[in-house]
Amino acid sequence: MDSVVERLPERARVAVVRLRSLGDCVLTTPALALLKQTRPDLEIAVVVEDRFAPLFSRNPDVSLTLPPSPLAIARWHPHLCLNLHGGPRSAQITVASRSRLRAGFEHFQFHLVYNLHIPKPQPTLQINRKAHTAEHIASAVIWLGVPLQEIPPARLFADPEREPAARQTVVIHPFASAPDKAWPADRFLALAPHTGLDPVFIGAAGDDMTPFRGFRCVQGADLERVKTLLANASLFIGNDSGPAHMAAAFGVPSLVFFGNSDIDLWRPWKTEATVLSDPAGIHAIPLDRAVAALEHLRVKA
Repeated sequence: MDSVVERLPERARVAVVRLRSLGDCVLTTPALALLKQTRPDLEIAVVVEDRFAPLFSRNPDVSLTLPPSPLAIARWHPHLCLNLHGGPRSAQITVASRSRLRAGFEHFQFHLVYNLHIPKPQPTLQINRKAHTAEHIASAVIWLGVPLQEIPPARLFADPEREPAARQTVVIHPFASAPDKAWPADRFLALAPHTGLDPVFIGAAGDDMTPFRGFRCVQGADLERVKTLLANASLFIGNDSGPAHMAAAFGVPSLVFFGNSDIDLWRPWKTEATVLSDPAGIHAIPLDRAVAALEHLRVKA
């Protein structure tokens, strides 16, 4: 019997609901690439919050982004609505799509919303281990009918008209969503000179950049500018966070510090990377381990 992907009509509209966050949005791009590769005729829309929509700009796999509005998706009326988010808001949007085919993972709430229940990734991918988040997301489109294959790297596209970095830079993101996920600021400062590159510290508008004011700092930049910085970087250093996944999508060699996150699920996907952690917590990772890790990373020319 034909798969869901095979049964979709020519130039069918597919809505992929991925409301947020930074890392999850980046790690959705391999699944989008696989779907578009299998059915180049499909029109794929990503339903995403405005603040994360730039992650999909200039991506040839994405026809458009839609705001997370029931009215917006109802007007577009997709043939297939694939919910990768799973919460009540995304379930409401899935219903509003009026799509005949509504897919979501079997562990999602509101089971009656979906008539296609996607299983755990292990049987779909034919693996007997933890699945990386990129694999988990991609398993949804494979279960729907994309041929089983190696999951590609994530990919982002920077604005070619933005001014590139003038010198070889290391982009450093020393912040995290919680204190137990952040390596100490003074160690980032001590590590920066060991890179031999021009350091650029990045942070959100609400982050305290005071400890790093002796270096170039980019604070509160829009995602287009952050993409340009990372696309032109020779190296990335930071905590396990969204910018680390962005750097990986651009193929930037990365040194990433992990706290209590599961490394198997969230390590940089398919780029040259070293991850450091410690059973006693991220604050216990010493500077000398980080310096030694830098020596094993091949810096992008």
